[in-house]
Amino acid sequence: MMKVGKTIAIGLFLTATVTIGLAAIAANQHAEGGDRLTGGETATATFAAGCFWCMEGPFDKLTGVISTTSGYIGGHVVDPTYEQVSSGTTGHTEAVEIRYDPGQVSYAELLRVFWKNVDPTTADRQFCDRGSQYRPAVFHHGESQREAAIASFQEIEQTKSFKEPLRVELAAASKFYPAEDYHQDYYLKNPVRYKFYRYNCGRDQRLRQLWGDAS
Repeated sequence: MMKVGKTIAIGLFLTATVTIGLAAIAANQHAEGGDRLTGGETATATFAAGCFWCMEGPFDKLTGVISTTSGYIGGHVVDPTYEQVSSGTTGHTEAVEIRYDPGQVSYAELLRVFWKNVDPTTADRQFCDRGSQYRPAVFHHGESQREAAIASFQEIEQTKSFKEPLRVELAAASKFYPAEDYHQDYYLKNPVRYKFYRYNCGRDQRLRQLWGDAS
């Protein structure tokens, strides 16, 4: 389903002076150690790509992902409810918070999965869901993730097969509020209803149109 302030439009990063080579260097630097922690620590990543029910599964499949949590981020209301966020008045967007082991899965790989599960051509809509509470976004945790996200945006911009510009928000992660219990692992708890919603929303059809069969 933005905290007013330090959000950064992707257009600011996709300048004519940035080359694909620089983007590749940034991505390689990140992959070589940008999100590695010591002492068995875990890291956090936060992505918004429409209905959070649909974003847990793709990340749960990855080795190294410890947990996924559906919730709300980027708004101005403290501890919002689903009803409040759904009204589009709190400024939040539905998102998934991922706890992962950087020694097993890189942030670059999480970004790859994000792109294959988002329609990046729409700002305040994802598939059948409309409103700012469904706006797509990458919420970075720290400078390393920010740089990796920029490099990823640049790579997608250079290699995408569709003509529409990227309209995905890039912002520093703010307070994340877990959604109500019944939203967590919805795709596992209610598989029939989940599949019915996903199909009727046209999510997979649109994703195949944008990205082919890659997952």
